[in-house]
Amino acid sequence: QVQLVESGGGLVQPGGSRRLSCAASGSIFSIYAMGWYRQAPGKQRELVAAITSDSTNYADSVKGRFTISRDNAKNTVYLQMNSLKPEDTAVYFCNAKDRKYGYWGQGTQVTVSS
Repeated sequence: QVQLVESGGGLVQPGGSRRLSCAASGSIFSIYAMGWYRQAPGKQRELVAAITSDSTNYADSVKGRFTISRDNAKNTVYLQMNSLKPEDTAVYFCNAKDRKYGYWGQGTQVTVSS
């Protein structure tokens, strides 16, 4: 089992920045990929960014604005979000994958509004 706890959400003005954190605990030795997803009201959950030991990938809508990174010593994954737009407003979920399961955090709300 893997437990994920997100933090860092909140209200931010358009053009602003925010950093989300996802702390993993439990059977973390089995994780081979972690990522951030988001879900806006009335929309499906979508992949924002993902990271493995040797690669990262991003949704086209966030390329050049968002950066995913990890601190293995802290078992934490980050999502640095810059140049935020109102359409980035969503609940952001952390995800971790091992060879059998996918695990989810509880989500953190990010609202981009003036």
